[in-house]
Amino acid sequence: MTGNGWERLRSCVGALLGIVFTGLASRYVLGPDGASPLLIAPMGASAVLLFAVPASPLAQPWSIIGGNLVSATIGVTAALYLSDPFLAAAVAVAVAIGAMFVLRCIHPPSGAVALTAVLGGPAIHNLGYGFVVLPVGLNSVFLLLAALIFNNLARHRYPHVAQVVHTNIHRTADPKPGDRLGFVPADLDEVLKEYRELLDISRDDLENLFLQTEMHAYRRRFGDILCADIMSRDVIAVDPSTDLQDAWTLLRRHRLKALPVIDNHSRHVLGVVTLEDFVKQIDQDRFDGFEARFSRLIRRTGWGRKHRRKTVGDIMTSSVPTARDDTHIVQLVPLLSDSGLHHVSIIDHDRRLVGVVSQSDLIACLYRGRLAEPDNAHIGMLQNVANDSFHETEAHA
Repeated sequence: MTGNGWERLRSCVGALLGIVFTGLASRYVLGPDGASPLLIAPMGASAVLLFAVPASPLAQPWSIIGGNLVSATIGVTAALYLSDPFLAAAVAVAVAIGAMFVLRCIHPPSGAVALTAVLGGPAIHNLGYGFVVLPVGLNSVFLLLAALIFNNLARHRYPHVAQVVHTNIHRTADPKPGDRLGFVPADLDEVLKEYRELLDISRDDLENLFLQTEMHAYRRRFGDILCADIMSRDVIAVDPSTDLQDAWTLLRRHRLKALPVIDNHSRHVLGVVTLEDFVKQIDQDRFDGFEARFSRLIRRTGWGRKHRRKTVGDIMTSSVPTARDDTHIVQLVPLLSDSGLHHVSIIDHDRRLVGVVSQSDLIACLYRGRLAEPDNAHIGMLQNVANDSFHETEAHA
C-alpha cells in the first residue's frame, strides 16, 4: 500500500475509534436512559477534520471546542426567540459563522451544530441551553481527546504547530541568512492579502510548503548529494566523563569549534561541547553571585565534600539536532545557516555517530554543485584550466 493509501486507512481507523470512544464515553457519563442524545450528527463531520486533515486550522482544539459551543449557544437562542424554524435556522448559521470569525475558531461542522439546535426536534428543544453542555460540549471534548491520543500515536503532531521560525539569533537588524534570497515572509503576507479568500491551511504551513518546494527543486537540479558524501568521517569525539582540560586540548590541537559527545559503548550521540560552552564557564566564574562564591569558600576551608573536577558532561549541550547519513544535504541548510549551528553530527540507521558535517563542508559542496550546473560549465572549465596551469607552474618550479 502506498504512503497515501496508509494515510487514508489511518484516517478511517481514527474516525472509527474516535466515534466509538465518544459514544461509549458519553453513554458512561449520561447513562443509557439519559435525556440527552449520546451522539449528535455534526460529530461525524468533526471526525473527518480531526482524523483526515489534523493539520488544518479548522481541526485544531480551539476550533472544535470554541466553534461547537458558540454555535450551539447561538442555535438554542435562535430557536427560543424566533418562531419561524427556517428563519431561526438561517439566522443561527449566519450568526454562528460571524462569531467563529471573531473568536478565531472556524469549524465547519459547527454550522451543523447551530442547525441541529434549531431543527433537532422536541428532544433537543426540551434541553434548552443544556444542549450546549450535554451532548455538544461532552461529545466535543471526548472526540478531541480521542484525536489527541490517536494522532500522536500515529506520529502526526496534534495540535498542529507550525515550524517556520524567523528569529535572528544574533539579535541584529539583518534578516536571517535564509531570508536574504528568494521570497521572504512579507512577500507571502502581501500575496495572501491580495488573495482575499479563506484558505484551509495556516499561513505558516503554506510558507513551509513553499520552502519544502524550493528544497525539492534543488534536489532535482543538483541530484542526490547525501550527508555521507560530504561528511568528515575521522571524527574527534569525547564522552561525558572526559576532563575539561583534555577536551580543550583536543579543540586546540585539531582547530575545532565543537566536539560530539558520545556514549563510548553504543556510540550514540549524547550532545556536543563547543567553544561557547567553555566561554560560558569563564563568564560564570567571573560574574557569579553569592551562592557560587560561598561554595568555593566551603571548598577552600575543607567543609563539605571534596571538590570534583569538572568534566564534559557538566557543560555540554544535550539537546542538539542530528541527521542521518542518507539525508540530502539540502536539509542541513536551515540548521547550519539560520539555527546558529556550526556542525551537525551524522548518525547511521542504528543511531551511531559516523561523521560530522560542518559549515565549511556544506559551503564547499554547494559551490562545487553550482559549478556543475550546465549554465556554469564554462566557469568550471576555466577553473580546471587555471588549476592545471597552477600545478604545471608548481612542477616546473
